[in-house]
Amino acid sequence: MWSMALPGFGQYLNGKYFKGTVLLILEFLIHVQANFNEAIILSFRGDISLAIQQTDYPWLMFYPCVYFFAMWDAFKDAGGGKDRYSFLPFMFGAYFVTVGVIYSSTLTILGVVWGPVWLPMLFVLPGVVIGLVIRLSCKWIL
Repeated sequence: MWSMALPGFGQYLNGKYFKGTVLLILEFLIHVQANFNEAIILSFRGDISLAIQQTDYPWLMFYPCVYFFAMWDAFKDAGGGKDRYSFLPFMFGAYFVTVGVIYSSTLTILGVVWGPVWLPMLFVLPGVVIGLVIRLSCKWIL
């Protein structure tokens, strides 16, 4: 759960200090380079068009992979994920969120452009659910 709050914190909790430090540095580097904190503030204020303009999308596209990897790695190191397919919900979550980032400045849902914060957040749930379904299917089939 700590990796959900900030990538790297779960690794610190599990005693993986080097890995935690690398993930924490990546977190801050991506946030600064992508201007993500400014986009978050603007999105919460409802100024989605300015949030889209402020965001550096090539940098922001790194964030879902770092975020979901940190969660999976901390989960695995803490003893979760005993089966070999435990990574699938995290992987599909990262994939769908990255797709959400890619289309966040152009895709409209219900006539609204959701921007670089809200649309990727909406894409988390379908990604994780599809990953869970595929994980269960792999366990039954194989």
